[in-house]
Amino acid sequence: MSPIYFPRISAEEAASLIEDGQTVAFSGFTAAGSAKAVPRSLARRAKELHSKGQPFKLNVLTGASTGKLDDLLAEADAVAWRAPYQSSRIMRKMINEQKIEFTDMHLSHLPQAVMNGFLGDVNWAVIEAAEVTSDGRIYLPTSIGASPTFLKTAERVIIELNRYHSVRLSEMADIAIQPPPPRRSPIPIYHPMNKIGLPYASVDPKKIVAVIDHDEPDGIPPMDTPDETSRRIAHQVVDFLLNEMRAGRIPPEFLPLQAGVGNIANAVMSFLSDDPDVPAFYMYTEVFQDSLIDLMEKGHLLGASTCSLTVSDDNLQRIYSNMDFFTPRIVLRPQEMSNNPGVIRRLGVIALNTALEFDLNGHANSTHICGKDLVNGIGGSGDFTRNAYLSIFMAPSVVKNGTISTVVPMVTHPDHSEHSVQVLVTEHGLADLRSLGPKEKAKTIIDKCAHPDYRDYLHRYVSGSPSGHISQNLRDAFEMHINLLEKGTMKIN
Repeated sequence: MSPIYFPRISAEEAASLIEDGQTVAFSGFTAAGSAKAVPRSLARRAKELHSKGQPFKLNVLTGASTGKLDDLLAEADAVAWRAPYQSSRIMRKMINEQKIEFTDMHLSHLPQAVMNGFLGDVNWAVIEAAEVTSDGRIYLPTSIGASPTFLKTAERVIIELNRYHSVRLSEMADIAIQPPPPRRSPIPIYHPMNKIGLPYASVDPKKIVAVIDHDEPDGIPPMDTPDETSRRIAHQVVDFLLNEMRAGRIPPEFLPLQAGVGNIANAVMSFLSDDPDVPAFYMYTEVFQDSLIDLMEKGHLLGASTCSLTVSDDNLQRIYSNMDFFTPRIVLRPQEMSNNPGVIRRLGVIALNTALEFDLNGHANSTHICGKDLVNGIGGSGDFTRNAYLSIFMAPSVVKNGTISTVVPMVTHPDHSEHSVQVLVTEHGLADLRSLGPKEKAKTIIDKCAHPDYRDYLHRYVSGSPSGHISQNLRDAFEMHINLLEKGTMKIN
């Protein structure tokens, strides 16, 4: 049988093959491993067609957020529908203006939804690769995400072959895809470092229309230096985990940690190494961030299972220059495995995520401001929160110079219910909600987590609310939010 040779074409030529109204699945879980050249050309094509009065909008799928990809396509008004998560300021604005339809999804649910056609046909997959072989083996770069699923389901495939990335990333990769129900067996991951799959994704080579060569970094900026608020939150979390270990509720060898994207979670991971009583630990998480490199090099982080290397370009080069050290210590998985509820529950993962606001019942809002305006989406926080051994949510007690309290009577959009949220943390304290009834829970959240400027109001709200199993006053539950919309502050005179 003769080998298959894939035509090399330009990104502009590739973009010209994609038609208005089609669904395109792009690689990427954060900006790590995201498609780069084709989205840029698609944006230019959209602008050109729009200038001529011709329509050009796409339905866009990715593993999670993508960095510049979403910015480029949104700015070009080239997106009609988007799922499952985004973090683009430009796209966020268009979603909230209802110029883009957005389907917010748990990231572990996406591959199944795509594989079973819940989201319609996938016309194209545009996948970044570190290497591609003539028999259809795709060696993925800094993220796995949903790319293996996109390769299987897409009608046609374009490969962006990015020579910037180390081909040795395949030594970290562990790619396995679940078959559809009811033909599923237990996933044999019993330790964060277990591997159960292959170092590459597979695609029918006949579906590969073209390969585009380039050499571009992911372009992920470094994390901000932790501010004082993040430091205080981090110390609260570390002290709590140590107390749980001393009480015997966390074993002496510790438990795997998950940390969401962002500066607060990054700060918590940084400060875990400050206390000598914290044992060396593993992570079972969805993103591997900058702070973890130092932890791993110092021996505090023994190993990490993740979906993406969401690290700055300089730190990625640190990894590439020392692959003999890092490859046995990092496992890169598809998101249906990194975020799998059964594995999270089995391993006893401790989940650390951030919230926009949480209320006096323990519900947390991760996604919407004042109940209507999307920020990014739920991402993987729900996958971990619902199934964690310990689910911890963190936030500053106030934002916007104190005009907004993150502790409110009732959240305006409940992403995580009181049944899943166990611990709330701000810079003022930590509220352990396990075993507390509604009355004691509300008091603890106010006294431990709320900013002093808002505590009197919140106590008055509880004492003035009609009693029931939960004390709640529907007339006043959103008084703080209404005051914010009308007067620019949540403070009630």
